[in-house]
Amino acid sequence: MPISNRLDQAIQKLYQAFHQNTLHPECCKSCAVGTILDNTDGWKHLSDGHGHLHLNYIGRVNELCGKRFNGYTPSELLQIEAAFLKGCGYALPLGRKQPIDPLDKDIQFDGLCAAISLLCSLDRVENVMDYTRLFRQELDQHTERKAVITAI
Repeated sequence: MPISNRLDQAIQKLYQAFHQNTLHPECCKSCAVGTILDNTDGWKHLSDGHGHLHLNYIGRVNELCGKRFNGYTPSELLQIEAAFLKGCGYALPLGRKQPIDPLDKDIQFDGLCAAISLLCSLDRVENVMDYTRLFRQELDQHTERKAVITAI
């Protein structure tokens, strides 16, 4: 399954940030989108708040002009961040419900999975984090062996 350069780069950056403990859902430079955009926070000016899905004036202008940030449109960036935050257990827009410890690796992993799932969906490829395929493959192999044994 070939993946785009933007998806490959985004996954690598998120993976690296997760394992280097630099991923932080509440920091615009270290959240999912901040990480994808090389730890910059300029993207936060595309909406009126962290976790908002609606582009503000600046975001709409950038979107209409065809501006892309590391391959992603402004609206895609807001979707990615929202998926990450929801996956981490936040209520959106940011500020209402929050996880007890945003740096907890399990919480971050859930957010990472949600963000990567959306990234794959944006590129119309299978979710690279979908582990159920492994179990299906094992089940299929087991079923095939069982069929061969009963046929004998």
